[in-house]
Amino acid sequence: MTDMVKVKRALLSVSDKSGLEALAAALVRHGVELVSTGGTAAALRGWGHAVRDVAELTGSPEMMDGRVKTLHPRVHGGLLALRDDAAHLGAMADNGIVAIDLAVINLYPFAATVAKGAGRDEIIENIDIGGPAMVRSSAKNHAFVGIVNMAMSSPRSMPMPARPTCRCASGWQRRRSRIPRPMMRPWRAGSALPIRPNNSRPCCRWR
Repeated sequence: MTDMVKVKRALLSVSDKSGLEALAAALVRHGVELVSTGGTAAALRGWGHAVRDVAELTGSPEMMDGRVKTLHPRVHGGLLALRDDAAHLGAMADNGIVAIDLAVINLYPFAATVAKGAGRDEIIENIDIGGPAMVRSSAKNHAFVGIVNMAMSSPRSMPMPARPTCRCASGWQRRRSRIPRPMMRPWRAGSALPIRPNNSRPCCRWR
């Protein structure tokens, strides 16, 4: 298994869309398929990008006021499948699951919602379920999936990468005595993608 994984498909689901336009443009420029949800998909289309709705990917509509949209085997199977495991590849083929190579996620603004004095119902609706689940699935499969935590207050211009690839943690995975511990950090345009197994080198970087 090589430690460089080409990014072919990205799942984008963010509440704070700061910097998203630059990142999406870079992905599209290099032929990456964008899969997205609700307001994120609408923003991407507003910038002129073709987007595949998660509902199309899963074959199930978003429901219950958006509470249920990404909690589906075709999302988490795409994030969790081991690309070098024949049984996993067979399960993907049998169940119409496609690989997701990059997850661009930030969570509902729960703390900010509480801080502004919102009512109980609004606070409850800002408890994120799908976002943390996708982050965990991506982190568990960090050998094949990169994560971008889109938490950018002052986005910069994104430099043009040669091609979008993901350097993943095959080396750490082979060291059975050491369990990879993905470290999430805020990401800014132009920097390494923010996954550091064992707090060492970046897992993913534009190349």
